[in-house]
Amino acid sequence: MTHTLLFSIAFILITVSAQTVSADTATGKQNLPTSTLMTTGGPFSFSDYRGKVILIDFWASWCAPCRESFPWMNLMHQRYLDRGLTIIAINLDSEAPEATAFLKRNRADFSVIYDNEGLSAETMNVEAMPTSFLIDRKGILRHTLTGFTTSKESKHEALIKQLLNETIR
Repeated sequence: MTHTLLFSIAFILITVSAQTVSADTATGKQNLPTSTLMTTGGPFSFSDYRGKVILIDFWASWCAPCRESFPWMNLMHQRYLDRGLTIIAINLDSEAPEATAFLKRNRADFSVIYDNEGLSAETMNVEAMPTSFLIDRKGILRHTLTGFTTSKESKHEALIKQLLNETIR
């Protein structure tokens, strides 16, 4: 009985780990599922960021790849803020102290919104941690970035630069 339980737990952990390092999915050009995300921290309206490239990152304190992504997002924020990149990290922890402790260990130079009810993640169909969405200057969802490893940094940065280099017509 104990071996069966341990096997089941190991299977679940391996499955979750595999999801968090899954390949990026290019979504092409598609409309966002909503113009405003409802979070427990209040509404988040995409129209407030029209003309900016937005990286929306969904994360949680228990997510190991999320710890790796924060230094990279800080670098992207520093490198591309003046060119129009806005990074917004939406925390999905059910308890705020868990998120606060994470942020004490992992600095965030960008905006952080709390959504302990997961309303925004449900709207955006987040299935793994972390999941990021790249939205172009017109408010069009262009890329979904699932999982994070340092080996993905250059590919993710190239997608950001591509959107920053596009002109609004």
